[in-house]
Amino acid sequence: MLVLLPPSEGKAASGRGAPLRTESLSLPGLTAARNAVLDELVDLCAGDEDKARELLGLSEGLRGEVAKNAELRTAGARPAGEIYTGVLYDALGLATLDTAAKRRAARSLLVFSGLWGAVRVTDRIPSYRCSMGVKLPGLGALGAHWRAPMAEVLPEAAGNGLVLDLRSAAYATAWKPKGEVAGRTATVRVLHAPTRKVVSHFNKATKGRIVRSLLSAGSAPGNPAELVDALRELGYEVECEAPARAGTAWALDVLVADVH
Repeated sequence: MLVLLPPSEGKAASGRGAPLRTESLSLPGLTAARNAVLDELVDLCAGDEDKARELLGLSEGLRGEVAKNAELRTAGARPAGEIYTGVLYDALGLATLDTAAKRRAARSLLVFSGLWGAVRVTDRIPSYRCSMGVKLPGLGALGAHWRAPMAEVLPEAAGNGLVLDLRSAAYATAWKPKGEVAGRTATVRVLHAPTRKVVSHFNKATKGRIVRSLLSAGSAPGNPAELVDALRELGYEVECEAPARAGTAWALDVLVADVH
């Protein structure tokens, strides 16, 4: 099982250990594309601060993020699972998983990123600010920048099993599963059970809990149909119909009563 996650806007501080080495990150086929984004982002943020803040879509209150980006080459790094914070990651609670579940997380979780493309939760990275929606002057829109290298690397990373795609729309632009891989991909929408309306804040928390439940239970569904069964066994209310065409991702609706 490969689980595709969005990053979080908020991030913990960089570590105090050795700085980033892009060649040490998982998915080495992305190294050249990572270095291209990293070089331009560092140069941008080391120059005109106001221009950098505008291009990165940062408010005045987040001006300090520009200076942080300028030092990415020398900043201390820590595991990505510690860097990413926020609602989904709080609900996932990587630090509080048991040892076996942590090993499963290291194997199966892949966090998408405007800067790194995608990293595993054990990859050591510094704290940064660069969303997938950013357009850099030299590279252009990052979603488009990542499509070709992702198309080369991600099918192999997906292996032969289930791909559980929990990314937000902006990060889904970087890689869209196709063909046989798409046929064993499942997306999840979280709905308020009484109204069948899509929920927002609770959407992230529910997705985090789903991943935690699967990791803690040691569930290893091999395809979307098995995922539906596994989630129901774990107590989730799931609605789903198999897609009419082969090579199409499954769309699962998870119903929740609480939206707070």
